[in-house]
Amino acid sequence: MDWDNARIFLAIGRAGTLRGAAALLRIDQATCGRRLAALESSLGATLFLRTPSGYVPTPAGELALTAAEAMERAADKLQREMQGVDNRLSGLVRVATTDTMASHFVIRAMQRLHAAHPDIRIVLNVAPALASLTRREADLAVRGVRPTDPDLISRHLVKRSLGLYASKSYLAERGEPVRGTALAGHDIVIYHHSVTPRHGEKIAGESVANARVAMEVNSAAMLQEATRAGLGVAELATHLGDIDPQLVRIWPERAESYDVWLVMHADLSRSARVRAAADAIIHSVASVGSQ
Repeated sequence: MDWDNARIFLAIGRAGTLRGAAALLRIDQATCGRRLAALESSLGATLFLRTPSGYVPTPAGELALTAAEAMERAADKLQREMQGVDNRLSGLVRVATTDTMASHFVIRAMQRLHAAHPDIRIVLNVAPALASLTRREADLAVRGVRPTDPDLISRHLVKRSLGLYASKSYLAERGEPVRGTALAGHDIVIYHHSVTPRHGEKIAGESVANARVAMEVNSAAMLQEATRAGLGVAELATHLGDIDPQLVRIWPERAESYDVWLVMHADLSRSARVRAAADAIIHSVASVGSQ
């Protein structure tokens, strides 16, 4: 199986459509179709059923997906090992994080990195979903979840907390929620369940059973913006909410802590450019924490 065709085949299997696969790989849709046809011809088998809802793997396609995933793991491992012995302070480093972590200290870290090593090029992926370091969607990740994969190295960066906030205008109109009422009579702004499922049940330790959901978002920045706009009560990171002049902390005695982790693949920990990026992030977090 040719790897170029196999990676397109994998993308179609994951996206379910030619358009989705083309977007994942940043190539045109026609190329995806041609490569899939070439792969099916070389294997002498139909790998997908073309249905109105998308591409569904056939039994042969399921077997081929397993084989292609093994090829992908081997290719990624080889690339990581080669990068791991690379002592050059130049080249590409991909960093994945959330929007608020990026604005709070990752951008500052990348500024420091660029000043020291201008030949290192950073690709910053800001998204609520966790990037897969194993599949090389990123070289480094800064996130609030510690990985369980034994091939990943994690370093604790900082402990943060979450609190309940509303805008001054919202509280002037609606008043403060009453503890123990499951936010009865109040609107809330929460993360979409695909980002933080628990928001559908509780925020700041309070049930949301009696609240009305005004908006669901998939971004911490949009969560804060919607709260500032008076759309409802929301659970925000206290280091951001406390310094926002338009927001008021509700029930300050209630705070849920969470940890922020720097994560990288073990094979990349010896790469000079990845190590330099990691050190810059560690320094940036330390400098923010000391302020």
